[in-house]
Amino acid sequence: MCYSDDARPPLPPVGGAAADQGDLHLTADDGNRMMAYSARAEKPTGRGMVILPDVRGLHGFYRELTVRFAEAGIDAVAFDYFGRTAGDGSRDESFEWRSQIALTTPEGVAADVRAAVEYLRGEEGGRATSIFTVGFCFGGRESWRQSARGHGLAGSIGFYGGQPNSLAEEIPAMKAPLLLLLAGEDFTPQEDFRQFEGRLKDAGLPFTSKTYEGAPHSFFDRTSEQHADASADAWRQMLDFVAANGG
Repeated sequence: MCYSDDARPPLPPVGGAAADQGDLHLTADDGNRMMAYSARAEKPTGRGMVILPDVRGLHGFYRELTVRFAEAGIDAVAFDYFGRTAGDGSRDESFEWRSQIALTTPEGVAADVRAAVEYLRGEEGGRATSIFTVGFCFGGRESWRQSARGHGLAGSIGFYGGQPNSLAEEIPAMKAPLLLLLAGEDFTPQEDFRQFEGRLKDAGLPFTSKTYEGAPHSFFDRTSEQHADASADAWRQMLDFVAANGG
């Protein structure tokens, strides 16, 4: 599990407000109906963010994170991975995510991301013209994978992103630039990330990688005061990446 029920996303370094927010359902092309949560920016920029949660799916941290992106002028939607296997329901710390995450597939995640992208491009989602993904833990790796999945993304951001080299076969199809935000004290060996970066470099894919030395997995958390500087910098990295690639 990446974030506990007590974790809270850090505040973005820009002032703003969310005009609208709330729960909804999205439907993928294969008929999967999934829980989601969206927030609209009071002053939209034409940019949208699809949020891929950690292994526990759509819980409170990610609902709040959609609002934080909206406050930064980016319309956002977070979705749940488990509509096909667990239906609706609480994703609190009692949720049996291990058995459910084993049932996810890259194809299913990509179909769900596509539904979220289409939502952001539509009127209800704000008609975003430049759409990014951001993910955490399992979702970090899956966010990078979406660069290869034909969504027309402007960029793919991943925090932590375990087993990055499992994406080796995806790299030749990647189109959108990547942002890697990594924890220096993560349980994924740093050498794995260096190998992944080498593969991206060899493929000529634009990417930016930042490792926060001494920071643990899940450092991007307002309740982790000792890592506040890393969280603040991670926000700046994301907003700069969006500004540079958002058209």
